Amino acid sequence: MRFVLWDIDGTLVDTAGHGAGAFADAFEVMFGRSPESRVPMAGRTDHEIALAILERNGVAGGESHLPGMWRELEAALARKRDAIRAEGRALPGAAQALEALAGRAGVVQSLLTGNIEANAATKLGAFGLTRWLDLEIGGYGSDGGVRSELVAVALGRAEAKHGIHLPPRDAVLVGDTPLDVAAARTAGARVVAVASGFSSEDELRAAEPDAVLSDLRDTDALLAAVLG
Repeated sequence: MRFVLWDIDGTLVDTAGHGAGAFADAFEVMFGRSPESRVPMAGRTDHEIALAILERNGVAGGESHLPGMWRELEAALARKRDAIRAEGRALPGAAQALEALAGRAGVVQSLLTGNIEANAATKLGAFGLTRWLDLEIGGYGSDGGVRSELVAVALGRAEAKHGIHLPPRDAVLVGDTPLDVAAARTAGARVVAVASGFSSEDELRAAEPDAVLSDLRDTDALLAAVLG
C-alpha cells in the first residue's frame, strides 16, 4: 500500500493569489480594518499564517481568534471560487498525475496541505481535481500548525476510515518547497519535490528529497518517483 499525500498550492494548482486575498478579507471582516502587512505563505500552514498575521497587526490572543479566522477564511475563499477558476489554473500534468495514480492498485491519495480543510476542497474543486482524492483522510492546516505532524493525522484518518495501518515510510508527500521536504523527513515519510511552484530545482535538491521533478507533465517520471 502506498499513501500519496499531495500539497496543493504550487504543486497541483495556481490560484492567482486569491488564497492570500482571502486572508486579508477574513482579517478585515473580523477586525474592521485591512491588515497592514503580509507574511510569508509558501510552504506554511494556515495555522502559522493566521497567527503571524494577527501578531504583526497587533492582535493579542492569537489562538483564541483561530475559530473565527477559519470561519471567515472559508467564506472569503468561497466567494472567490469563480475568480480562481477564471484567473487560476490546474498546473500542467496535475490532472493526469492524479488520474494515473488513482488507477494503480494499492495506492490511496489524499492531501497534506497547509490549507484549512474547506479551502483545500474549494481550490481543487475549482479545477475538478477532487475526484481522484479521498479528502476525508488528509492532513490540513486547520488540524495544527506543525506540518510534519499532519502526516500522523492523515495516517490516523486512513486507518480509522479504511482499517489500514500504514507506517510513515509508506506515505509519500508531493510538494513544491523545502518546507514540504523537511516535514516529510521529520515524519519519516518519503518525499517527491516538484519545481512547479515557489522553489527552484536547485533549492529543492539542496533539501535532499527522494526525487525532484521539474513539473508533473511527465506522468511516467511521476509514477516512478512516487512508487519507486
